[in-house]
Amino acid sequence: MASTGFNSPYFAQEPGRAQNGYSTPLSPTAPPVPPAPGVGEQAHIEGMYAAPSAGTPQTGRMTYEDTIVKTTILFAVMLAVGVVSWFFTLGGTLSPASATSFNLMPAIVGVVGTLVISLVMAFGFRRKIAPTGLVVAYAVAEGLFVGGISAFFEAVWPGVVFQAALATIAVIATTLALFASGKIRASARMTKIVMIAMIGYAVFSLLNVGLMMFGVLPEGMAFGMRSAEIMGIPIGLILGVLVVLMGAYMLVLDFDAIQRGVRNGAPAKLAWTAAYGIMATVVFIYIEILRMLAILRGD
Repeated sequence: MASTGFNSPYFAQEPGRAQNGYSTPLSPTAPPVPPAPGVGEQAHIEGMYAAPSAGTPQTGRMTYEDTIVKTTILFAVMLAVGVVSWFFTLGGTLSPASATSFNLMPAIVGVVGTLVISLVMAFGFRRKIAPTGLVVAYAVAEGLFVGGISAFFEAVWPGVVFQAALATIAVIATTLALFASGKIRASARMTKIVMIAMIGYAVFSLLNVGLMMFGVLPEGMAFGMRSAEIMGIPIGLILGVLVVLMGAYMLVLDFDAIQRGVRNGAPAKLAWTAAYGIMATVVFIYIEILRMLAILRGD
């Protein structure tokens, strides 16, 4: 999701700043024309034009390419750790069909890890710190959680992980295409509505987990209050569709923040912040779709 790191002024709209990230001139007066360069200086200028475009190492600024690379690194770490978590969750096998027991400890450690690291990162970002190590650690924790929970769901509902992955990719691709074409944009009003809805959803989820843990709900409701039905439709499906739409909007916020960061010349280290935001949002969407498909398959 759009992380707290995007609160940096580099990700904000700044008056008087041009699209290329440099300040616009304060006066319409044209600058004086410099004298014609000599032969040596002319050759130097021509060499500068012939040289390849400066990248992040040369400019020290955030770029789209660098953000993509860092995002890819985080997802690679998460997937690698996810495979290990999948293996241990299924009791030392990669095949859910041959699993004789489940070890949910990797998923539990992952959940606790992501929560703790997110709080630490939020605390650090308020001091304009981009802790690269914490971002990578967050990817490791996400891998433990995603791998563990995916293995369990796949063992109970075979094929559900592949379906959820495809659906998640479809949501990401559609959102990115709409954003790139300018058909969808972030707005202050919509952002406020989604943030309030996300807080409400978080409260509902915590309440649901508490009721399930203390056995308040009737037996047979594998997903707690989500298993309850309204006109024959599980609440989890209705809520899941709304949550996935909210997740897609959070992706729009992530894309918009990256666009503003590049335009405003944000430091290169903040590309890790952008990568963290995208990964968190994608995992959020994937888990919700995974749960929706499991509800459709039955308790």
